[in-house]
Amino acid sequence: MREGIVRLLTEAGFDVVAQAGDAPDLLRKALAHRPDVAVVDVRMPPGRRDDGLQAALELRARRPEIGVLVLSQYYEESYAVDLIGDSAEGVGYLLKERVGDVAVFTQAVSRVAAGGSALDPEVVGRMLGRRPSDSPLDRLSPREREVLAALAEGKSNRGIAETLCVSDAAVEKHVRGIFGKLGLEPEPTEHRRVLAAVTYLRSE
Repeated sequence: MREGIVRLLTEAGFDVVAQAGDAPDLLRKALAHRPDVAVVDVRMPPGRRDDGLQAALELRARRPEIGVLVLSQYYEESYAVDLIGDSAEGVGYLLKERVGDVAVFTQAVSRVAAGGSALDPEVVGRMLGRRPSDSPLDRLSPREREVLAALAEGKSNRGIAETLCVSDAAVEKHVRGIFGKLGLEPEPTEHRRVLAAVTYLRSE
């Protein structure tokens, strides 16, 4: 799969500076090359359990300016929560099946490389579904929850409008409403809006 991802990224115009065969090699090369983003498989040698995730977490701790996009075969909430930590900036978590949609995958790589976030729609959906009964999200209307989920995936206002088939103005109104009901001040950058959304998605 690694060779296929490298080919996809290269054809999409990305400069792939290194490839790694195992988790220690990934960490070593990422620290040496300092790429804009590292694409990491959760299960990597030598252990093939969560070695890749652990390498990604260490990379974020040592070089937080390097974006990390983690690919997982299955949804694991603990993986997503550990990866996000206290900040969703420069973080992506996608199911491997999304790689087959080249546009979705390459857009996710670009967002994470730019310091934004890219969370798999299934991950966001499950987080929303697990919210507690007294969650601040209960203040939101069904449409506002849809907009919030799209925000957490990393979509721009235009992307949300296209996904929900509404106008840009309607999306802006919903975003203002979300921040107002959650007691948050809108921030000028997309990744901070995503960080706020993810913070509430993870609230217990």
